[in-house]
Amino acid sequence: MNFNRFTQVLLGWYPNHKRELPWRDIKDPYKIWLAEIILQQTRVAQGLPYFERFIHKYPTVQDLACAPEEEIMRLWQGLGYYSRARNLHACAKEVVSRHNGNFPDSFEKLLQLKGIGRYTAAAIASFAFLEPMGVVDGNVFRVISRYFGISEDIGSASGRKVFEDLVNQAISKERPDEFNQAIMEFGALQCVPKNPDCPSCPLAPGCFAFQKNMVSQFPVKEKRIKISHRHFMYFYITCADFTIVRHREAGDIWQGLHDFPLEEMSNNLSVDFESSQIFHSLLNLDPNVYFNPESSYRHLLTHQRIQANFVHIKVNQSRLKSLKKWSESAGLLLVNNEKLESLGKPKLIVNFLNDQK
Repeated sequence: MNFNRFTQVLLGWYPNHKRELPWRDIKDPYKIWLAEIILQQTRVAQGLPYFERFIHKYPTVQDLACAPEEEIMRLWQGLGYYSRARNLHACAKEVVSRHNGNFPDSFEKLLQLKGIGRYTAAAIASFAFLEPMGVVDGNVFRVISRYFGISEDIGSASGRKVFEDLVNQAISKERPDEFNQAIMEFGALQCVPKNPDCPSCPLAPGCFAFQKNMVSQFPVKEKRIKISHRHFMYFYITCADFTIVRHREAGDIWQGLHDFPLEEMSNNLSVDFESSQIFHSLLNLDPNVYFNPESSYRHLLTHQRIQANFVHIKVNQSRLKSLKKWSESAGLLLVNNEKLESLGKPKLIVNFLNDQK
């Protein structure tokens, strides 16, 4: 394989096409790490404001390590994949406690940190410390598979190894940071997933997929994700300026965030909330009940599709003490509006609350 031309074309293309982003052209491993964690499975346009807020709030890894987890989860709210936020916090603590606040300066040592995988370790090692380790993300899979005609399954461990080996052969030993930025940017802007402008592509003369008219067939991903469908009946229980919330524990989605008491229904046709245990346990408080079965919220996750309905149970202020006692017995929290606003919540709950304003 002719890696030399491939590498030189990318390095020549990059300076004239790269986007100006705040984590570009810096050597601070903390900022590089933070950007890479935020941008995993996140579009740049969506991740940019989060990066800026985190840097403003926590300018150093020590600041992030000392922050309360609840505060971090609230700042992360809306990005999804909340395990990344928990790992972010754990990694910051580890860097401070085990490495005196300094990120390790090699790929292998970075891999030992919580939440840092091969892609992130390669990014930090190459950008901050100029170690020639190639990054492999979705954009890189696409560029490499199309140009070299690699039909290995990108969803398999063996396939990923093939791509890692190829990128590490192609990477510039003198400018590994710029090469990695270039190949990712090329995939984001030029070699896009659908309808790329191949005739204008500087790699087109040597591109296997373009020459064989097979661009849409690369990269190859054989394993399909099994999608589950879930149906939530949420109980939005309010009393004056207070709301009942629950803290989501380990073992399900949205760990560490707060939502409302819910019962999971067997299907989306089951909107008979009056038979629910939660509803019956509140009847002695003589609540006012508001429910529109036509109003539902949908939320898409990688492996799950969620549809949710909300029952608004409004309790008179005179029953506040009784409601508080009920919430404590059920392991729930009664919080005021200010506290509710400060809690980290799934996007589904945020959307619902915004509609109540």
